[in-house]
Amino acid sequence: MIVLTLNTGSTSVKLAAYRTPGPQQLASARHTGDGADPRAVLKDFLARLSAPLDAVAHRVVHGGTRFPGPARIDEDTIAAIAALSDLAPLHNPTALRWIEAARAVCGSQAVHVAAFDTSFFAPLPRVAAEYALPARLGTDVGVRRYGFHGLAHEALWRRWCELHPQLPGGGRLISLQLGGGCSIAAIKEGRPLDTSMGFSPLEGLVMATRSGNIDAAVIPYLQQRLGISSEQAIHLLNSESGLAGLSGHDSNPGTLLTQADAQGRFAVQLYCYRVRQYIGAYLAVLGGCDGIAFGGGVGEHVAGVREGILSGMQWAGIELDGHANLAARGAEARIDTQRGTVSVLVIPVDEELILVRAAVALLGAA
Repeated sequence: MIVLTLNTGSTSVKLAAYRTPGPQQLASARHTGDGADPRAVLKDFLARLSAPLDAVAHRVVHGGTRFPGPARIDEDTIAAIAALSDLAPLHNPTALRWIEAARAVCGSQAVHVAAFDTSFFAPLPRVAAEYALPARLGTDVGVRRYGFHGLAHEALWRRWCELHPQLPGGGRLISLQLGGGCSIAAIKEGRPLDTSMGFSPLEGLVMATRSGNIDAAVIPYLQQRLGISSEQAIHLLNSESGLAGLSGHDSNPGTLLTQADAQGRFAVQLYCYRVRQYIGAYLAVLGGCDGIAFGGGVGEHVAGVREGILSGMQWAGIELDGHANLAARGAEARIDTQRGTVSVLVIPVDEELILVRAAVALLGAA
């Protein structure tokens, strides 16, 4: 079976083709910016393949409560994804553009499948999924915690399980997806018990350009003080805050750590502090943990961030090996001293394998 994966973000798309079983990667490409013509990109990519497609697996950020798992794409699925665009305005409309293009270019022989970032967190316990709001302001109108980066956290968990077969369901894992967007999850034997992103990908950790957790009263205050709309205030929190806003000039923590600029280094300090707060909280949620897995562009490559997050956590059985941590850049590695009770790993995140898995599972169930 030949499966094409379309991993669309807010500003880029990654394409890859796989032959299953295996899966074996046949080709891959990445396009950045929103000026690319999806149909032209797809036609060019498909011309590189020697066999027709059986399936196309699309990453879709927001599936709400409608999609607790992958779904075949038909007109009803497209309408439901579009209806959720208000909750993920930077992501769902982009995914729909590529879905439309892929259905036109790939023809009727390929089955199209949507895999949702929110699906992995569909089983969140109610205490982690709901806000302290009356139903008419909360669950009745879809205001709840959905969680995001589900494909990445599932990929981290699955690889952790392969490396630790002695732990049923992987035991107790804290997974960190640290890239432009950042999130952390507490996973017990394959079931997520909590995660940092909530109603939208804005909640939780400090990110490249997103503020993360902030008092809700800040939004109307900014509206009044700056004379802006609520949409403009949310834009400021999504696109002009986080590391970029706090440092004043850069959103890359690896770059900020190499500079003498005090404000930039403080931005990274706050970034790491927020992650460490969540780790402490999730140790309580899980009742301790067996492992911590770092993934994402920052998690996999920036040793200084990993050190800043885990420093001083020997009390919890977490002891970083300085040399191993510095050497770990973009490849799988164990970076704890192995004297503590918690294993710390760097695991490159492979969301595409989760997309392939979703397509194969749906086609196999047909």
